[in-house]
Amino acid sequence: MLLTIDVGNTQTVLGLFDGQEVVEHWRISTDPRRTADELAVLLQGLMGMHPLLGEELGDSVEGIAICSTVPSVLHELREVTRRYYGDIPAVLVEPGVKTGVPILVDNPKEVGADRIINALGAIELYGGPCVVVDFGTATTFDAVSARGEYVGGVIAPGIEISVDALGMRGAQLRKIELARPRSVIGKNTVEAMQSGILYGFAGQVDGVVNRMATELADDPDDVTVIATGGLAPMVLGEAMTIDEHEPWITLIGLRLVYERNVARL
Repeated sequence: MLLTIDVGNTQTVLGLFDGQEVVEHWRISTDPRRTADELAVLLQGLMGMHPLLGEELGDSVEGIAICSTVPSVLHELREVTRRYYGDIPAVLVEPGVKTGVPILVDNPKEVGADRIINALGAIELYGGPCVVVDFGTATTFDAVSARGEYVGGVIAPGIEISVDALGMRGAQLRKIELARPRSVIGKNTVEAMQSGILYGFAGQVDGVVNRMATELADDPDDVTVIATGGLAPMVLGEAMTIDEHEPWITLIGLRLVYERNVARL
């Protein structure tokens, strides 16, 4: 089996593949203060709960693939793979790792590894042209051409960032639960804020995607829009432009990167 680890700014998602199927997954908070030893203990604890795995990670896991937007965590995970699982092939997505995705932007090194991995997963599942909308700490929109090239994207404040900002900067406002209100027109402050967040972000997604699709293809209807990320389910029913929901697109991309690089290790 293959262990995939996607480290985001707020949360880390881990997925366990048996062949091409995700058979188990976990979501934990991202803490840049965790040491390699702490991460190893955490991994071992999660692995130990799965019936297909033994008490030792190496009993059934044959490979590890990792991408991270947090450099300090990537450094510690590199140490984890070296110190604890040195006999297991590991691919860490960084410059020099083969993805098969041409990056057509001014400075390819500026593009987060997770965004390229998302593009790879989207190409594999849906082909191009497509747009991947990832609802994480930031809401990112990544454009992939019909030829499978990463051609750029959009970065906007994420849903939780906006909720936190409202609560901090509004004298009579507070942090709220991210939930669907009874109606668009809120009957109290909490519902009014929930409505603004939900329908405001749905409108943002539709507006940005429509403009991107116009630039990406001669016929915007040819562009497939894929939603992913932990907060995607909130917006799925309201954003009119989303065609597909694939929560594991980054993990799938990591599996593909592992397969393309493991023979070179």
